[in-house]
Amino acid sequence: MKEKILVIDDDPSLRRVMEYNLQQEGYDVSVAASGEKGLGMFDQLMPALVITDMKMPGIDGLDVLRHIRQLSPETLVIIITAFGEVDRAVEAMKAGAYDYIQKPFSRDSLKLTVRKALQYSGVIEENRRLKSQLDQKAGFRNMVGTSNEMQKVFDVINKVADTDAAVLITGESGTGKELVARAIHALSSRRNAPFVAINCAAIPRELIESELFGYTKGAFTGALKDKAGKFQLAEGGTLFLDEIGELLPELQPKILRALQEKEIDPVGSNKPLKIDVRVLSATNLDIRKAVTAGSFREDLYYRLSVIEIHLPPLRERRDDIALLIRHFCEKHCRAEVQFSRDALEVMRHYPWPGNIRELENTVERILILRHSDSIGVSDLPENMLQRKTGENNMINLPDEGYPLEDLEKKIIIQALEKNSWNQAAAARFLRIPRHVFIYRIEKYGITLP
Repeated sequence: MKEKILVIDDDPSLRRVMEYNLQQEGYDVSVAASGEKGLGMFDQLMPALVITDMKMPGIDGLDVLRHIRQLSPETLVIIITAFGEVDRAVEAMKAGAYDYIQKPFSRDSLKLTVRKALQYSGVIEENRRLKSQLDQKAGFRNMVGTSNEMQKVFDVINKVADTDAAVLITGESGTGKELVARAIHALSSRRNAPFVAINCAAIPRELIESELFGYTKGAFTGALKDKAGKFQLAEGGTLFLDEIGELLPELQPKILRALQEKEIDPVGSNKPLKIDVRVLSATNLDIRKAVTAGSFREDLYYRLSVIEIHLPPLRERRDDIALLIRHFCEKHCRAEVQFSRDALEVMRHYPWPGNIRELENTVERILILRHSDSIGVSDLPENMLQRKTGENNMINLPDEGYPLEDLEKKIIIQALEKNSWNQAAAARFLRIPRHVFIYRIEKYGITLP
């Protein structure tokens, strides 16, 4: 099925040229001679993409953009601007335009911009479809990701969920290990029984045993009555042992016995207590190294890791970042907030040492401090904007602003220098047609050696 494009321009010759070139590419193209007519046709056509001139009598391109954003936020809009109208183009991008092209533009430049826009639209729609599928499963309600890495994780979760196998979840801090544990529980036959979590590194040394196994009245000073431990509270359900790598050596044999014999010894009791609990565990440490070093029992490691699920850090699943941002916007804000492409690109290249936890905190902070519902680069935290260009491919711009033409000229010169002043190679490096690149050289008066 051909993708629909609506072209709105009051210049009949340019309108015909764009219509012809886009039809040659296989698109279903409709044209309108004014903003009023274009908006009237939009309701009937519901195109995937709208290309509109900025300057038109009556309803101009900016008004068209704003109307379309209200009617159909998912529809992408490309603005056509005259040479030198950079301020208007920036205004359009802030209002939600996908991109802009400057007159005079080449046929190849038009086709490339349109192709990228429709590919981007396709990715967003695919993400929306996949997220909808995931949301149908209660276990994956809070897990977001369409990258290959996360699809493998989802596949293992589905396979292991409805078994009683012990699962060890590994990964850096903030990658969502508890979410995986909760997903496994929610998709299992134990879903209607308790899910109990305990952080083995957060409980004081003298309390961890009684927290896990419970105690009887009089077991120690202050034990005025029997108290159930985490194993008992999780009866029939799932016990999640977070930071299992921090478990005290003296407690490891007792955990091993609970897994092997399905029974525990509450503190102060001489009578073993039978349990029916599935144990899931997680760690951000390399337990194999701990086993080699002798600080973690090898037999306990093998008992805990019948199945091992490794969660990749966020820097290894950058394709999920835009989807996660939208997820956290929906979670923390009722308004329809949009992140600009430039802002998303900055966030996509940031290394995220705190992983998903850091991303969620950052999004929440941005939402609280934002000046409008359109989030740009200037709304991002300072630590993202101050990173070196070589580390995250971002350019550090001064607070007082910077002329786009000067920036473009510098980029062209750098591309030429990087490619030994070979124009064809530099054009390929910047991914633009050679004739467009030569036009830019002439435009900025760049002298070749």
